[in-house]
Amino acid sequence: MLRGLYDWTLSLAARKSAEWWLAFIAFVESSVFLVPADVLFLPMALSRPDRAYRYALIATVASVLGGIAGWFIGHYAYEAVARPILEFYGKYDEFEKLRAGAGTGFVILMLITSGAAHLPPIKVVTILSGVIGTPLLLFVGLAIVARGARFLLLAWLLRRYGESIREFIEKRLGLIVGAAAAALILLYIVVKYAF
Repeated sequence: MLRGLYDWTLSLAARKSAEWWLAFIAFVESSVFLVPADVLFLPMALSRPDRAYRYALIATVASVLGGIAGWFIGHYAYEAVARPILEFYGKYDEFEKLRAGAGTGFVILMLITSGAAHLPPIKVVTILSGVIGTPLLLFVGLAIVARGARFLLLAWLLRRYGESIREFIEKRLGLIVGAAAAALILLYIVVKYAF
């Protein structure tokens, strides 16, 4: 099922309506969808490097708007909407563990790491932010920075290095950023509990 969803999302890059699809996928990824917008963003930016920054802006704006929707789902409709979504993806137990120990500082860190490396998935962070009552303006500002930095970095890499960087981005960039995100989370935990 996941492979079919991935392939379908990738096929959208060839359509004339690709920018609208990119906005849609980026929006729903931030609140309910499993496949990251990168799946659509990468082939679009590779096929039209002159539009890479435009695509990055579209993906950022739509992702932040989707994040706001996720925040509202978590804040106002946790039981009715968020819980069934989390149960559907098998993330409910993980979410409850995060919820029990999360404060605004931890959510801020998770938002940054999720924006950079999808760890944890952005939809989990946006919903959690709403559930624990992270201030909406703070959330929006951090989402703009985190998601914008990711898409703009990808756009810059694709414009500068083209097709040769694609394999690196798809296979290794996530691991490198994931390791850095894990180190940040570990540092946060050490600082939080050591002092």
